[in-house]
Amino acid sequence: MTQGTNLPRVGGYNQAVVLDAIRTAGPVSRVELAPLTGLTSQTVSNVVRRLLDAGLVSESGYAPSSGGKRRTLLSPRPDGAYAVGVQLDPDAAVVVVVDLAGEVLATRRVGLPDGALPEEVVPRIAAAAHRLTAKAQVDPARLLGTGIAAPGPVDGPAGAVVSPPNFAGWGRVPLRAMFEDATGMPVAMDNDATAAAIGERWIGGRRRAGSFLFIYLGTGVGAGIVLNNTVLHGDSGNAGEFGHIAIPADGMPCDCGGSNCVGPYVSPAGVIGDLVRRHGAEAAGRIGVTGAADAVHRDWKLLRQAARAADPAALDVVRRAGRRFGQAARGAVALLDVSRVVLGGESIRGIEHILCEEIDAAVNATAVARVIRRIEVEKSVIGDAVGAVGAASLILHGNYAPGWRMLTQP
Repeated sequence: MTQGTNLPRVGGYNQAVVLDAIRTAGPVSRVELAPLTGLTSQTVSNVVRRLLDAGLVSESGYAPSSGGKRRTLLSPRPDGAYAVGVQLDPDAAVVVVVDLAGEVLATRRVGLPDGALPEEVVPRIAAAAHRLTAKAQVDPARLLGTGIAAPGPVDGPAGAVVSPPNFAGWGRVPLRAMFEDATGMPVAMDNDATAAAIGERWIGGRRRAGSFLFIYLGTGVGAGIVLNNTVLHGDSGNAGEFGHIAIPADGMPCDCGGSNCVGPYVSPAGVIGDLVRRHGAEAAGRIGVTGAADAVHRDWKLLRQAARAADPAALDVVRRAGRRFGQAARGAVALLDVSRVVLGGESIRGIEHILCEEIDAAVNATAVARVIRRIEVEKSVIGDAVGAVGAASLILHGNYAPGWRMLTQP
């Protein structure tokens, strides 16, 4: 738990420390908050009073009596703050409205036409977000801003995406500034995998306290890294390029110029291609997979469904992808010394258990620290919408996490 300080001049920081402790450990009493935060009982009392006055926490009941006066329990107040989150993919954007407790109040999928340029995409998403907040009846005074989970690479300080591979013609795009103009709200932006990891940390509370590697599968694959409750961004904001970890491979080219990156083998398009190569047109036709470049979203959905139904060809290629995920995760886990791997993203829906099994087998068979503790491999606590919820968490985390300032927040 992050420790606070008793100096009066950092009351804002202490409020973030106490709120984070209430979120992570709550419902929790004032007495318990002092050792959790390193603050004196008087400081905790003062900070809690300010949080209550601000409408960010509420008194939510009483602890069981131990013979004396029952202690009042504190919990985050869901309607204390709201944020909009946007996950941006080539064929669609997922937009959500999230409250302070992490509950998704409203969601919408906004289809994007092939080859759409930023000046077309941003106004469409901003309009959808405006309608969504109205539908959720969000108090505008408590709407903190919009978070964007963007495809990498990103220029973090500039709030720009830089020639994302799956967005033809985008080049260098100042997405943060464009969304600020379109929404009239503060905007925070991060790459999609890091945003997902931040969301997992924020929503997961005590279940995601500490350190973990978050593997994110969307159109491509990336990772977010949380070490001792701190998100690792890297010098340019692009830490976690999991898809470019080298594995023993067959020379499939990657957009980075390499020929042994894991990404081309485990992305939806890569697994679909593996099905066609290994099992032929008959198996692909049986499942309904076309292999066409413009049908990846549909093909991947059918392939996942077939794997869940134990179709042998579909199950074979999904497990092969899982083993390759495991090869890359094994190296990342050894490098980072994390005790948990979390898998999430819309593209893993229905095959989470298969991928988790293969990753688990890889990281726990050879992990350097396995003699000390087992590495847990789990699916996201958020579910399919982890990218969009993570984007909203950029705003909530950026405002209320102690010592935190988003790399791409102005």
